[in-house]
Amino acid sequence: MTHLETELEQLKTAVVEMAELAKNQIAKTKNALLNVDVDIAEEVLHHETWMNANELRIDKDCENIFALYNPVAGDLRFVLAMMKINAELERVGDHAAGIANYIQGMTQALPEALIKESRLVEMYDATINMLESIVEALDNNDTNIARKAFKQDKMLNEINKNASTIIAAYVQKEVSVVRYALFLFSTIKKLERVGDHIKNIAEEIIFYEEAKVLKHKKKK
Repeated sequence: MTHLETELEQLKTAVVEMAELAKNQIAKTKNALLNVDVDIAEEVLHHETWMNANELRIDKDCENIFALYNPVAGDLRFVLAMMKINAELERVGDHAAGIANYIQGMTQALPEALIKESRLVEMYDATINMLESIVEALDNNDTNIARKAFKQDKMLNEINKNASTIIAAYVQKEVSVVRYALFLFSTIKKLERVGDHIKNIAEEIIFYEEAKVLKHKKKK
């Protein structure tokens, strides 16, 4: 194995670990939100500093590879993709931290009826499943697994689209939950954005594996 191959393998390992951390951050916010667990929310905020540090380290590793090895063709596509994926994962971490901040301001659980009607748990499970798929796709260079993200993202968009109407109708009946309804709505918006970041990551995996750029293809 050449020095460049070793560096590329280490870069991939670091990005896979970053993806695993991002998945864990989102999963922890689910637990913290449903159980109003401020301690878990604080842990998410603490780990956000790790994600920020990891992002900077991975960016530096990519810069060093460019400077030392001047990669071309497939190797160049790979490093460019890792840089973009790294940035997308850091944004996932930002959204997890944002949800954790909401949780720190909560003193009681969200109404179970509102959780059910808004499909919050379903949205969380889909998001976590998408992140698990991305970790697997990255680790195994599997574009078929990466493509699953596109289908799952449609569900997140649907839930997000209906959230405002559902939450507004609930608040009209239960005015006392306005503050928590806003937390819920903001959380749903953040999970929808996480889905967008995951979809972008899936595109980058396909890009470096198949040299295709799906986001510029016309919708059928």
